Amino acid sequence: MEYVPRDRVRSLTAVLSVVSLAVVFAAAGGRIPQSTVPTAPQWFLDAIPHVNVAISAAAIGTITVGWRAIRRGAVDRHRAAMLASFGLFATFLGLYLYRLVATGGPQPFPGPDAVYQFVYLPILAIHIFLAIACIPLLYYALLLAFAYPVADLRRTSHARFGRLAATLWLISFSLGIVVYALLHVVY
Repeated sequence: MEYVPRDRVRSLTAVLSVVSLAVVFAAAGGRIPQSTVPTAPQWFLDAIPHVNVAISAAAIGTITVGWRAIRRGAVDRHRAAMLASFGLFATFLGLYLYRLVATGGPQPFPGPDAVYQFVYLPILAIHIFLAIACIPLLYYALLLAFAYPVADLRRTSHARFGRLAATLWLISFSLGIVVYALLHVVY
């Protein structure tokens, strides 16, 4: 059963990627006014990084389960794990962007300048770059999965894009946990 027209996978991937990245860059660049999001109590805003690190750890788990499942031929388990991973990613991103807009920008680094320049910023830059690179890869692999029956997916680039997306996703989520540790545990 076809959920996405096969001839629309690339164009839908492009549109979803552009819209998603535009929202992310607008929020990160301070282009979305605070008044556009509902106000939340400070305890909720303070809890978001802690919730997001738990979401990141869970996503690492679900991506790993999905990867192992498909290697063992467990397609239904793979599908469930990867959809859960995408849901966790969307939840993480929604909470992160909400906090970013609601607080007026990113959290300042509380540690020493040397650690900020030579450890935190490089890790953060790689984390952000990989997260951005993952978006079109994830959409493409997901839309292919919705456009083709399981038996026909082997004839598409779903596996190739999925492996690349999963690898970058795992690294990005792992680096996100390191960023969290530098912001909330070490300093």
